[in-house]
Amino acid sequence: MNWAQATAGPVAVLLGGRSAERDISLLSGATVVTALESLGCDVRRVDPATPGWIAQLEGVTFAFNALHGPGGEDGVIQGALETLQIPYSGSGVLGSALAMDKQRSKQLWQGTGIATAGFAVLTADTDWDAVMTRFGKVFVKPACEGSSVGMAPASNAAELEAAWREAAVYGNTVLAEQFIDGPEYTVAILGQEALPSIQMETDRAFYDYEAKYLSDETRYHCPSGLDAASEAEVAALALAAFRALDCAIWGRVDLMRDRDGRFYVLEVNTIPGMTSHSLVPMAAAAVGLSIAALVRRIVELSWGGGHRGDEA
Repeated sequence: MNWAQATAGPVAVLLGGRSAERDISLLSGATVVTALESLGCDVRRVDPATPGWIAQLEGVTFAFNALHGPGGEDGVIQGALETLQIPYSGSGVLGSALAMDKQRSKQLWQGTGIATAGFAVLTADTDWDAVMTRFGKVFVKPACEGSSVGMAPASNAAELEAAWREAAVYGNTVLAEQFIDGPEYTVAILGQEALPSIQMETDRAFYDYEAKYLSDETRYHCPSGLDAASEAEVAALALAAFRALDCAIWGRVDLMRDRDGRFYVLEVNTIPGMTSHSLVPMAAAAVGLSIAALVRRIVELSWGGGHRGDEA
């Protein structure tokens, strides 16, 4: 019933936008468009970076949000859709805003006892030597970007200051996050369930933009190789981190595991990539869901999850 109601009229796919992740959003959006069309939907591609985009939403019964980064993943477009009374996919305004802000995400997790790496907020007045003395090695990242945009490692004070200057191009708030020596995992969330975890391996310095979207040499392990107890542990941690931020419907939680076997949450992505290199479709395939079936399930969950225009 949810599917029939959501797709009774045109379905808008929001893609592109103005963030640094525009190119990835266009690819994700194209995947979603193809999936919806294969399911028989009347689809409209809507790019908020183009003039008159709001008029294109006239008459749509559902909006599938494939926008990545600020303006699309941070509660802004969600608030606009709420105002327009258009049901939409994924997390609501609060969950989107919190998950997009790494500083506040980590502060909330620390306050609720969810394991996350230590961090410091960097400014022009930061004592670079003190940060490096505290953490040893760090990853510097803009607080409100995704896809590893503006991210770089630092092993000394000079590298830290240089990395801060590069990251500050993408926003005023920049974090230095404690380096965790160990493998990286990601857990996709669909509804109330965690999908099988994926372990990522790259020969690059870290799992950066190149490794995520461009390289054919990045190795993905799904199943990840964790034993049953560890798989249950990482799934529970991912779900707890996701729910703590008031996220809903679907998303992806990135984590690290240190050499002592402890898992730490890095961040939550409320609109994960849907490209050929993307991880949520990979995890969905592991439980027998095609991309079309995944997209349909997201629409069904979203319609029943409170993003109903007549309830806004």
